[in-house]
Amino acid sequence: MRKTIDQIGRHLQYTFPPKKIISLAPALTETMYDLGLEEEIVGRTRFCIHPHDKVKHAVNIGGTKDIKIDRIHKLNPDLIISEKEENTKEIVEELEKHYPVYVFEVQTVTDVFGVMTDLGQITNRNEQAQSRIKDIKKSIENLPHAQGKRVAYVIWKRPYMVVGKNTYIQSLLEQMGFINPFTSYEGRYPEVTEMDLKEANLDYLFLATEPYPFREKDITPMAELLPGVQPMIVDGEMFWYGVKIIEAVPYFNRLFSHL
Repeated sequence: MRKTIDQIGRHLQYTFPPKKIISLAPALTETMYDLGLEEEIVGRTRFCIHPHDKVKHAVNIGGTKDIKIDRIHKLNPDLIISEKEENTKEIVEELEKHYPVYVFEVQTVTDVFGVMTDLGQITNRNEQAQSRIKDIKKSIENLPHAQGKRVAYVIWKRPYMVVGKNTYIQSLLEQMGFINPFTSYEGRYPEVTEMDLKEANLDYLFLATEPYPFREKDITPMAELLPGVQPMIVDGEMFWYGVKIIEAVPYFNRLFSHL
């Protein structure tokens, strides 16, 4: 058994190295597979879809905010991996009655290095994690730079919701040189009105493919609403934290090549 403290200060004790892991956060699931934990991951949420060829071998235990506790009990995990934003406090409190739950907290690009380090330590994949940290740092150096272009990253409609302060997505936008006028709003994902969008003096409007599935059909109405602003569909998965940044950097360079 090993004792540790997770990223939000909770103490836990678990079997080391864990042989049966359940992941409740898609980006962490993808990252753990990348670290070589294919045999250890026995359960994941229905939103944990990467890597496609491997996640199908792990049991679907429900959603990130609506788990199926009976499926988790059947798996009897050694360790459950959670993330503060992805999973509710109530879910963590229920699960920790039965199993060790390690909670991560990711709000910035640099937090990813701590995620990789801690994942390596708690799953006995230190060498792989440190190697990936080097790869991630190299990738970040090649991010495009938007030269102060103003952007809103829209995640929902009816009502419109945008990315705000203290979020990984905002940190990544900032790393690429974008200015997000909605970081001054209250909350991490504030609701905004059409007037808010009009008054934000935007250059670009990023319409994300998740959680709301914006598609090309949404471009025209948004362009009509905001003359002079360029709406763009952006792949929301490319804004996942963790190992995804290595894949995301070439995508961003293609998407923003005209900036």
